[in-house]
Amino acid sequence: MTPETIRFSVAPMMDWTDRHCRFFHRLLSRRTRLYTEMVTTGAVIHGPRGRLLGFSAEEHPVAVQLGGSDPHDLAQAARIAADFGYDEINLNVGCPSDRVQEGRFGACLMREPSLVGDCVAAMKAAVAVPVTVKCRIGVDEQDPEEALSAMAAAVIAAGADALIVHARKAWLQGLSPKENREVPPLDYERVYRLKAAHPALAVAVNGGIRDLKEVKRHLAHVDGAMLGRAAYQEPGLLLDVDPDIFGEEAPVADGFEALEAFEPYVAARLAEGFRLHAMTRHVLGLFNGRPGARAFRRHLATEGAKPGAGIEVLRAAVAHVRTAPALHEAA
Repeated sequence: MTPETIRFSVAPMMDWTDRHCRFFHRLLSRRTRLYTEMVTTGAVIHGPRGRLLGFSAEEHPVAVQLGGSDPHDLAQAARIAADFGYDEINLNVGCPSDRVQEGRFGACLMREPSLVGDCVAAMKAAVAVPVTVKCRIGVDEQDPEEALSAMAAAVIAAGADALIVHARKAWLQGLSPKENREVPPLDYERVYRLKAAHPALAVAVNGGIRDLKEVKRHLAHVDGAMLGRAAYQEPGLLLDVDPDIFGEEAPVADGFEALEAFEPYVAARLAEGFRLHAMTRHVLGLFNGRPGARAFRRHLATEGAKPGAGIEVLRAAVAHVRTAPALHEAA
C-alpha cells in the first residue's frame, strides 16, 4: 500500500458513512479513500451480507472496517469482504463504546497488541488486498509512547499495510463515545514520531482535523490524513480535495452539479424502496455558509422525511439556494 493510497480519506463513522453517503462523497472527489461504517465479524459471517456489505462500483477506492478480536473470525470476514470487492480491510482498534468493549474489540485492544498482530496476520493470510489498522495512541492510563510503539511493532511484524492513528487516548471508563472524540487532548506530535521511527510504514493521522489547510500541515509529517465529522458535516470541502491535495481537476464544478449527478442514484434507490431521507440526510451541510442554506436544510429535513417523498423534494430544496438573494442571511 503506497503512501499516495492513504493520502486523504474520510473516516469510518457509525450511522454516517453508509453506502448512500459514500456514493455522494465519491461524486465530490475521485481520489478520496472512503470507508464503511464498522461492521462486526459476527454480522458479516452470520448476518445479511448483501445489506451490510453491498456497495456501488462507483465508490472505489473503498475500504471495509471490521470489528472483532478472533483471528479466525476476522480472516473469514475479511475473505467475505474481499470477495465483495473491497479495496482494503481495516481493523478497528479505536472505538471506545461500551458495546464494543463488551465484545472485546475496538479501543480495548490497545491493551493487547500481540492479539492485534495475530488478527492482522490471519487476515493477511486470507486476502490479497491491503490490511490496515485504525487505532488510538493509547487507552486510560497507558503511556502513549509505549502503547503506540507496542501496537505499531505488533502490526508491522504481522505485515500490516498501514496504520491510521486517531491522535487521542480513549478513556474506556468515564467518557462517552462522543466525549472520547472531543475531550482527550490531541497529540499529533506522537503520530509524527511514530512515522519518523518507522519510515517504511504508511501512517495516516486522524482526529480533530477541520479543513484542508490542516491536512496539508499534517502531510508534511505523515503519509495521510483522515477527516471525520468535518468531511461529513461540510461535504463541500471534498470538492477541493482533488485539486488541492492531488493536483487534479474536481469531478464536478460545484454542489449544484454534484446533486444533479446524485439524482440518478437517488431515483434508483427510491425504486428499490429506500426512503428519500436515507440519502438526503448526507447532503444537508453541502451549502453551509451560502444564502439559502438554512432553507435547503429545513426543506430536506421536513419534506424529505415524509412517506413517499421523491426526487422533486430534493430539487425543491436546491431551488432555495439557487434563487436565494445574494444578501439573504447565510447559515
